[in-house]
Amino acid sequence: MTPTLVRQHLPRTGHGPRVDRRARARDWSEIQERMLVPLYEAVYERLDVGSGARLLGLGCGSGLALLMAASRGAAVTGVDTSSDRLAVARERLLPAGRDARARADARIVDGSPGDTVRGGTADTAASATGTAGGDGPAYTVVTAFEPIGCLAGDADGLSEQLAEAVPLTVRGAAVVLAGWGPPERCATASVLRVATRLAEPLRGTGTWRPAHRDDLEDVARRAGLGPDGSGRVACPFGYADVDSAVRGLLSTGLFDPAIAATDRIQVDKEIAEALHPYERQDGTVWMPNVFRYLIARTP
Repeated sequence: MTPTLVRQHLPRTGHGPRVDRRARARDWSEIQERMLVPLYEAVYERLDVGSGARLLGLGCGSGLALLMAASRGAAVTGVDTSSDRLAVARERLLPAGRDARARADARIVDGSPGDTVRGGTADTAASATGTAGGDGPAYTVVTAFEPIGCLAGDADGLSEQLAEAVPLTVRGAAVVLAGWGPPERCATASVLRVATRLAEPLRGTGTWRPAHRDDLEDVARRAGLGPDGSGRVACPFGYADVDSAVRGLLSTGLFDPAIAATDRIQVDKEIAEALHPYERQDGTVWMPNVFRYLIARTP
């Protein structure tokens, strides 16, 4: 079993805010990434992910979902846009990693779902009738766990990734898409509206919108996938204190347009104010959320 971590390049539309990328990746891996563990577990259980599964994780972050799949016996490949998050994922999946059942070599290379690197040479991956990355059977499961449906246009990049990933799968492979639930069931939606308001001077950078009922089905249809079931999972966002909550939310990148339009200090302040309704007497922050997932099948 050889987990593979690949950095995917996305087109740049302008200069983003100046942030400490390494610190943000650390905050993501230590604070925010775990919030979606119930989603990962529900999907893996439903698909019976285990030995024999070859899983491709799109937007794999710092590798927690990959590690959980690998601990079930799956061979995993990860793709993400952040080299700093991938560095954390590599540490988790190296032979000296935390979970003995998931210990295996991890590789981080520049490329996309359609490329793999062996010995420093990029090899184009074969189609579903051949092998995945020329390195074994084609993928049986593709996951896109980064939730869509809270920002206008947030599914555009996912459609491009799916277009590259689908040809690398076996016929009938499961493709899992995730999205935010309705705003009335996602307390975090009220905090995300802060990002939209502060980013108003930079219209077009991604404005908040309520999740639509068929967001995931629309993405699957554009990718030529057939829906094969869906589910909802409670994923509350719980933090030790307001500072941890602010750091965790900033690590998602959803507030970058707001930082670019104003400054980090103002964004921190207004996020903290938006979190007050969810602060408990002991100082912890608790925001109930419901996320939806769709399982689709490749033709």
